[in-house]
Amino acid sequence: MSEYHTPVMLNESISALITNPEGIYADATFGGGGHTAELLSRLHDGGRVIAFDRDSDALHQRPDDSRLTLIHNNFRFIRNYQLYLGVDEGFDGILADLGVSSHQFDTAERGFSFRWDAELDMRMNTEGGKTAADVLNTYSEAEIEKILKVYGEVDGASRMARMIVSARAGKDIRTTGDLHDAIEKALPPFQEHKVLAKIYQALRIEVNDEMRSLEKFLEGAAEALKVGGRLVVITYHSLEDRMVKNFIKTGNISGVEEKDIYGRVTTPLSAVNRKPILPSEEEIAANTRARSAKLRIAEKAGGEKTGRAGR
Repeated sequence: MSEYHTPVMLNESISALITNPEGIYADATFGGGGHTAELLSRLHDGGRVIAFDRDSDALHQRPDDSRLTLIHNNFRFIRNYQLYLGVDEGFDGILADLGVSSHQFDTAERGFSFRWDAELDMRMNTEGGKTAADVLNTYSEAEIEKILKVYGEVDGASRMARMIVSARAGKDIRTTGDLHDAIEKALPPFQEHKVLAKIYQALRIEVNDEMRSLEKFLEGAAEALKVGGRLVVITYHSLEDRMVKNFIKTGNISGVEEKDIYGRVTTPLSAVNRKPILPSEEEIAANTRARSAKLRIAEKAGGEKTGRAGR
């Protein structure tokens, strides 16, 4: 596997995705290209893959295959590119692996990990936008508390937000070390890494507008699929998994059922697996970053919307 990133549930996701080996597929999160490479290896000569990634580092992982079109942009625009590229009938399948790549975690200067004392960047696209340091130094105490509580489900978010604002009054919080010093007294001694992981997750989600991007992606993907096309999504934390589950079930991320005049729930997708597929014990042992992964599969069937009796 690539040193850049080890793809999670590779066989399970690609096997679920392909319904037509001559079809057109989208890899919405190219990353290290592992899923795309496997997909290309299983497609016939007439098959095609359109891949997306907003991280310019990922573009260097592009395989030499004329069937691949690699787009440097956010996957939230998948519907726009489906129309722009003339995929008129829609994609046969769309894959999204929502995890942060190993390369991003393991490159100190990207600031995704608390393992090194580095600049707090955390941007997926380093060519613009606010950094994690910008968030910590400019957001209000209430805004920081909300981010930690909602995106990280951090216990003691109020206290930590207060400590961050107090610390930055003396000097800007620019590095991972600065952040650790600011909140050190609030970190539980035997769960420090677990809590820090939640804090860094929360900041990363805010910096990259991940929840809004995921919502727009799901809406666009439902429109961009052809009838019978598959949506395959790998999630890594409860917030994004809940959004994906709700969207597949109800057609919106809130999970509120919308009914037509006959009392039928109308949704653009139908779940293929009622319960998420989990990585094997062998895969988790070989790649610990797979341990929280969940794979959900849905299919666009019967036209723009499918209906089921309301309850």
